[in-house]
Order: sequence, then structure tokens, then C-alpha cells
Amino acid sequence: MKAVVMAAPGGPDALRVQEVSDPEPTGERDLLIRLKAAGINPVDTKMRSGGTYGTGDEPVILGCDGAGVVEQAGPGCTRFQPGDEVYFFNGGIGTEPGNYAERTVVDERFVAAKPETLSFAEAAAVPLVAITAWESLFDLGALQAGQRVLVHAGAGGVGHVALQLAHRAGAKVCTTVGSDDKAAFVRDLEVAEPIPYKEVDFVDAARACSDQRGVDLVLDTVGPQVLEASFPAVRFYGRAVTLLDPTGIRLKQARLRNLGVFLELMLSPLFFGLTEAREHQAWILEECARMIDNGELRVHLNRTFALEEAAEAHRLLEEGHMIGKLALTME
Repeated sequence: MKAVVMAAPGGPDALRVQEVSDPEPTGERDLLIRLKAAGINPVDTKMRSGGTYGTGDEPVILGCDGAGVVEQAGPGCTRFQPGDEVYFFNGGIGTEPGNYAERTVVDERFVAAKPETLSFAEAAAVPLVAITAWESLFDLGALQAGQRVLVHAGAGGVGHVALQLAHRAGAKVCTTVGSDDKAAFVRDLEVAEPIPYKEVDFVDAARACSDQRGVDLVLDTVGPQVLEASFPAVRFYGRAVTLLDPTGIRLKQARLRNLGVFLELMLSPLFFGLTEAREHQAWILEECARMIDNGELRVHLNRTFALEEAAEAHRLLEEGHMIGKLALTME
């Protein structure tokens, strides 16, 4: 089969298409899946440039997000059979092959039925961002109806999904945006109030959105400086969730406000082999598929690329101006 292979960390040109052996199912609950599309995420570009979570001892196939058709099901499979259309989060971090390829093998416990209303490329754009947003808002952030949320970078991959999930949960949502195009994109979702952070103080704006009390939850998708700057926007005894390493930030304001500060890394269950946590992530995908098919959740696919264009896709993503998601297609 064809796959995008990274022999060693480097720039986008480290990604090369070549022929590799087809994967072989070994477990009773393994599914052999013919991939139709793979999502492209910022974590892919970080591992391409700086190395994966694995040993780095052999060529790596990146790509955590996948969507495709089941070709073969192991004898212990009860949920999926050949011909079923599925999507999932699996591999791609250096511990097992990812989804920048024509086929992959996944345990059916970690797979969900593809949303019927989406193309394979659209479905492949969903898993990482949906799971990250869900875990951040609900599993760590304990978000409840009637609360107020500040989401940073609401036009980004995780951000635009988090806005919709928070709104659907009954929260009042505001979000930072860095351009008129991104503000227009957020307004089109009709779920959040955009804050043009280059023009106004986002802390003042967030407090204004929360009757000066402070938001109940802030979700940082940008980095430690933004996380630290956000603490004054959160109410006393509120919560802050970050997707990035917060090393080096000052926690004085968080401590003074008695904030709960939480770190979200949805890769952990895959890396550490946490079966129950991975089953929970598959359940999240099932819930999101239902919401998507009911018209309650949109995931914006900005552009698709062929496997041979993976390097170009990485270059575009690393420019940092993306609205929504990118995907590779295998057909």
C-alpha cells in the first residue's frame, strides 16, 4: 500500500510517499480498515519537526485521525463488519502506524460509526478536535448549563468545536479571534460572541460577557502566556483548562482566585494504553456523530490534499492562519 513515511524528524519535505507492507490484523477484535481520509492536526507537524512520542527507531507514519471502510473484522468483533463506514482516533504518534496511508488496523472498541451526513474527508477532520474539546469542557472543566465560558482561538480546529459543544450544553460563550475573517466565521456558527483581542483587552471583554463576575471556565488552545493572562478573567473558584505545556507561567493570580488549573492531552490514553479511557473517547465520537447528523454540530473542513501533497498541507498548517481543519484523501 501507499503511505506517507517520515524516516527522521525534519521539515515538511521529510514526508515522502512510498510503498509499505499492508498491516495485518492480529487481535480477535481487530478491524482492517481501508482508509478514505486522514485528518491533519498541529500535533502532526510538531512530531514531524521534533520527533514522535515513540522510540523513533524506525520510519513513522503520522496521522491520528482516520475515516474509512471496514474490509475485514476479527472473529471477536461484534460492533462492526466488512462494509461498515467508520471513523476513529488511533496511531500516528510513533507507537504504531498512523493514518497517512491506504490501510490501517484498529481495535473495534476504539472505533465509531461515521456520521452519515459527512464525507469521509469531513469525518476524518473530527476525532482529535472533538475529543479534545469534549474532554476539556466536560471531563476536566465540569461545564454545566447556565455557566459562562471563554474559549481562545475560536476559529481554530479545537476552538470552533468547543464553541458549539459549550453552547449546546447551555453555556454562554465568548471567544478570542485575530482577524475579521475569523470573527465572521464565529458569528456564522451563531453560538458565541467574538472578541477581537488585537483591538480590545480580552479580559475586560470576557468579564463584560459575564456580568463582571468572571467566566466559570476558560479553555486555552494557544499557549502559556495566554493561559496566564486569562486568570483574571475567571471567577473565584472557577476553572482553567489548557492544551499546551504551561511550564514557566506564574500561578499567583490563579492561586489568589482559587482556580482549578487542568492540563488536557487527549493523546495520553493512546500512549499509555488506557483501554477504558479510549473506549470513552470512542463514545465521545458516537455522541458527536449523532449531533452532527442532527445538525447540532459542524466541523469545518477548510481544504483537502492527496497523499502526495502531505508536505504542502503541513506547510499551510504551520503558517498559523487556518480556519477549521485540513485532511488527506486516498481516493
